[in-house]
Amino acid sequence: MRVLVTGAGGQLGLDVTDALRGAVPPGGVGGDPATGRLGTRDPCEVVALAHDTLDVAERDAVAAAIEGARPDVVVHAAAWTAVDACESDPDRAFAVNASGTRHVVEAASRVGAHVLYVSTDYVFDGRLDRPYVEWDAPNPESVYGRSKLGGERELRPSDCVVRTSWVCGTRGSNMVRTVLRLAASPGRLHFVDDQHGCPTFTADLAGAVAVLATDRRPGVFHVTNAGPTTWFDFARRVLAVAGEDPGRVSPIATAQLDPPRPAPRPANSVLDNAALRHAGLAPLPPWDAALERLVAAVTAEHGSALGWATA
Repeated sequence: MRVLVTGAGGQLGLDVTDALRGAVPPGGVGGDPATGRLGTRDPCEVVALAHDTLDVAERDAVAAAIEGARPDVVVHAAAWTAVDACESDPDRAFAVNASGTRHVVEAASRVGAHVLYVSTDYVFDGRLDRPYVEWDAPNPESVYGRSKLGGERELRPSDCVVRTSWVCGTRGSNMVRTVLRLAASPGRLHFVDDQHGCPTFTADLAGAVAVLATDRRPGVFHVTNAGPTTWFDFARRVLAVAGEDPGRVSPIATAQLDPPRPAPRPANSVLDNAALRHAGLAPLPPWDAALERLVAAVTAEHGSALGWATA
């Protein structure tokens, strides 16, 4: 099977490329198709296109890339994910996240390719008092969320949407790196305790994406590591795993952030992986176990977690 991956230079795109080729991404666990390996599936032929090779906002470039490669499946991981920057440049957000997806689907249709699109918890407003299932109505409050929902609406009924949340990996910028970077300097750390979600680790998510893509599954799937938390609790756990003092972290409310963030965040972005469960597919492991693997992986590569954070 030939699979084309957009956004292949991002932290998820890199791990998806590894998983599709049959390798275990850094910090992953081998042997389970939903946690970093294709298992008994044959490795795929992967056409990996990073942003500097393919800008999905350019319709002609997307058409040339997909029609030239003639993939069986497109994993569309390319996106503009700078949530706060999207607020001040909505035209760019929609050009990349919504129109870019339109270009991918248009070209995929011409070659008969299935599309798997990576989306986000930001399509919800966060007001429910329970986890969101795949059939809950989206109601995004940020430009980023609206642009990603726009991308979802470009897909065909036979295509797949994978919504995920709070993504972290060994490669690229994410909250784990942020916590460790801040912890490398003295003083207290402050993280919000009124935003709830499920941290998701790319080494695990990539394996699930590979399975859903190569199975050509249709519909919407929520895919996150198991277990809800808050950014405050998550930051404490990052420090504990890194051998630092979690007591350095203090809780604050979102309204106390200084400066305030331009884009509204969902207070509740916990995603129930109901469709994955109903399909009989293996769930991702708990996030705290995945965090331990990630910190161990970066420590082994860089000598220490804090050394990696400042590299």
